[in-house]
Amino acid sequence: MTAVPETTPRELLLNRVQKDIPIVPRPYRLIAEQVGLTEAEALDILREEKARGVLRQISAIFDTRTLGYKSSLVAVKADPEKLDEVADVINAHPGVSHNYRRNHDFNLWYTIAVPPESDLEAHVQKLHELSGAELTRLMPTLHLFKIGVEFDMTGKEEWNAKSAPAYTQKDRNLGYEVTDTDRRFVLEFQKDLPLVEEPFADAALALGMTVEEVAAHAERMKAAGALRRVSAVFRHQSAGFTFNAMGVWAVPQDEVAAAGQRMAEFKAVSHCYLRPTYPEWPYTIFTMVHGRSKEEAFGKIRAIADEVAVGVDHAILYSTKEYKKVRLEFFIPEFYEWEKTHISPSETQNS
Repeated sequence: MTAVPETTPRELLLNRVQKDIPIVPRPYRLIAEQVGLTEAEALDILREEKARGVLRQISAIFDTRTLGYKSSLVAVKADPEKLDEVADVINAHPGVSHNYRRNHDFNLWYTIAVPPESDLEAHVQKLHELSGAELTRLMPTLHLFKIGVEFDMTGKEEWNAKSAPAYTQKDRNLGYEVTDTDRRFVLEFQKDLPLVEEPFADAALALGMTVEEVAAHAERMKAAGALRRVSAVFRHQSAGFTFNAMGVWAVPQDEVAAAGQRMAEFKAVSHCYLRPTYPEWPYTIFTMVHGRSKEEAFGKIRAIADEVAVGVDHAILYSTKEYKKVRLEFFIPEFYEWEKTHISPSETQNS
């Protein structure tokens, strides 16, 4: 019988920083103590992973909807011969954060978000026109069962392992009024946190606060659902998770609530949403998983099918090309410049 390798402090650290970075003067010292390292050792490991391209950034993760932004997944059907050109046009939009080619007639999938005063449908329609897409379908979130990407860096977790979702629909506050201080906080904390002993010092100085005051404001935003956490984000491929799979399920409407909650409990699922259907798209629930191989990713989807969705019609869409993947930046001037250039008042529902 082959012995299971012991989990190393490095692996524990990489798992730990995905959960949250506490807003205290010396957060890496606190985290290091929890995983059996010194502060210097923890910082060295994180700097190494940053240099290797595994660690993309450490920053705040905000809830788009609670901040008043309108967002949607968008499915596009485009001429395969022109797909790269279509993607280039869509990628130029500052509100587009993710864009992938997938193995389906809807062969391009992107996410877009616009601020409260903008018209999401007008932006998507303009991208449809500018890109030359054949068909564009909005796939907004009708209900959030789970969001939260955490990769098991130990490689020991079972594909059907369970845990309670950290962030769900009940954590959102869609009536939240964003203050000027919130906007300033967002602009500072969406920046990449430096890998130094006192990483919050510059942000606190820019906000005219102490670190303790910054932490208190962060807690208020967390309580409102506007701030999910401050944490590390890894590049999937560099971290070894080279394959992603979007399992889509034709769960009947009267069963979606129960099924979605159960699917969200799978630790392997990073995103679980209820989305609208169309004549050419019967799928109600979306689940996203990542794996070190196609076999692993598909195995995680199969585990859901075996336990939750026995006999339910489903499909697996996987990425065949990544066109864009960036962290969405809020309240940036580039967005308003794009809107001013491309969207006329007559094209918006808000006019």
